[in-house]
Amino acid sequence: MLVPIANEPREYAWGSTTLIAGLEGRAPSGRPEAEVWFGDHPQDPSVTPDGRTLDAWLADEGTALAVPRPMPYLLKLLAAASALSIQAHPSKRQAEEGFAREESAGLSRDSAARTYRDDNHKPELIVALSDEFRALAGLRALDASRRLAAALGAGGSPLADRLAQPDASLRDVLGWVLSPAARGDVEQVIAAAVAARSEEFAAELDVARTLQEGFPGDPGIVLALLMNLVTLRRGEGLFVPAGVLHAYLEGLGVELMAASDNVLRGGLTPKHIDAPELLAVLDDAPGIPPTIRPRRVMEGIERYDVPIADFALDRVSVVPGRDVVLAPAGPTILLATAGTVSVSAGAETPPVRLAPGQAVLATPDESRLALSGEGEVFVATPGRTPTLPA
Repeated sequence: MLVPIANEPREYAWGSTTLIAGLEGRAPSGRPEAEVWFGDHPQDPSVTPDGRTLDAWLADEGTALAVPRPMPYLLKLLAAASALSIQAHPSKRQAEEGFAREESAGLSRDSAARTYRDDNHKPELIVALSDEFRALAGLRALDASRRLAAALGAGGSPLADRLAQPDASLRDVLGWVLSPAARGDVEQVIAAAVAARSEEFAAELDVARTLQEGFPGDPGIVLALLMNLVTLRRGEGLFVPAGVLHAYLEGLGVELMAASDNVLRGGLTPKHIDAPELLAVLDDAPGIPPTIRPRRVMEGIERYDVPIADFALDRVSVVPGRDVVLAPAGPTILLATAGTVSVSAGAETPPVRLAPGQAVLATPDESRLALSGEGEVFVATPGRTPTLPA
């Protein structure tokens, strides 16, 4: 079965007023449209043509069609005009332990102080749809961060002194930044970063100045100084595994993640920050999370290889006169991002036409999907997507 699914943009302060509207070819609403969710996540499930939310539709129809509940992944359009919170996500084991701990403590699942809202991990992949998509991801190598701290001059000495210790640990430095005792030193370092000039770290200092405008005095600005600044070009992806600090800064992308709402925040947010728990799940090994360039599978199909089994993502380019045929493994969501593409299944299933920003769920009983027309479609599945000859 092919089930068109839709959703309204979620309004967060960091969202763009133009990017999602531009993709969908409509006038901007004037509001900050940050994300559109495609999936059955109970926090904001998609809606089916008969008005049921997708989680309700799956409860009624999904068992007969072999669709797992809940679905193992969540697909999004994400449009950032300013920085999201600096955050990391737990591993599967950490999520299970943390969820059980908070359940035993009787903490309400909708409590602002809650950290673990489910027992799942949340690895994620973002693929740039805009010409550039900027993010902070992972911790910079210690020697490079020492050079950046030195470029801040005397005002950066509280940070430089800690990084200069022979046994310096990035985990310990981050713990210091997030501690109440460091408040005065953090404000001094931020002021130094705003005033500093450096040829080597010009872009990083520009980010610090922008963050200071939006989040004055926030310790997350100092965390940002210790993170890698990553710029994706259109079609490039960034994979963020468990424990890796990250924050998206600006741009439009397709995001695919394991279905979870477990977020450990470290700054640039008014929401709850549990610094000890963030440090407990943190992967403090320096290095840049991998930029993923799609691998050609066959004509018209490129795959973003990620080292997990929760989800897979393909990008399909459809040209006139040549169908692209997929044999999806498990429940599949197809999201159009350019042109107009028709998705066809068996002879008894009406085809679904997709314009940019529109999506359809193909249930596992559809073993063959044909894409025709002209455009671009991202295909999300729980596993790899085999292909069939046209």
